[in-house]
Amino acid sequence: MIHTERLLLRRWADKDREPFAAMNADPVVMEHMQGLMSRERSDDFLDRIEAHWEQHGWGLWAVEVRGGAPFVGYVGLWPAEYVAPGMVEVGWRLASEHWGRGYATEAGREALRFGFTEVGLDEIVSFTVPQNERSWRVMERIGLVRDPSGDFDHPRVDPVRYPELVHHVLYRLGCEKWRRWHFPE
Repeated sequence: MIHTERLLLRRWADKDREPFAAMNADPVVMEHMQGLMSRERSDDFLDRIEAHWEQHGWGLWAVEVRGGAPFVGYVGLWPAEYVAPGMVEVGWRLASEHWGRGYATEAGREALRFGFTEVGLDEIVSFTVPQNERSWRVMERIGLVRDPSGDFDHPRVDPVRYPELVHHVLYRLGCEKWRRWHFPE
């Protein structure tokens, strides 16, 4: 469990399943994803998140507002081996009623710190479709830098059903650059 100024980043609980499923079934939240998630798919994803925590000691946190909303979404680290070996992404998904408050930025910065200092990662990336301006703005606010040479067609996106979601822009940040920003000599 990690506390930031306004947020609590924590492991998942059964009480999170219902609001998580509602978030994953919201067309506004899922605009840049491959469709809405059924309750079963949402629960399966949550089970995979918890299994990853058990196996690796890191993953996606459930996010709550301290003294406020008990669940606003998730932020954290997730393996992106399907893009490149050893790749780890920082990602987030928040319920739309909690957008625009800086929660993804605040928790994303903490996820980077955790990834570099606790997990020992050399690099953390993030990616999205070019039209998802909200997400790439968060990427920039937390210090990731766009790498146009790393842009790619997502191997897990169905190009027939979702051609507008195939191409992804890549942002990255190395541990040494992160350390220079946070621990200048």
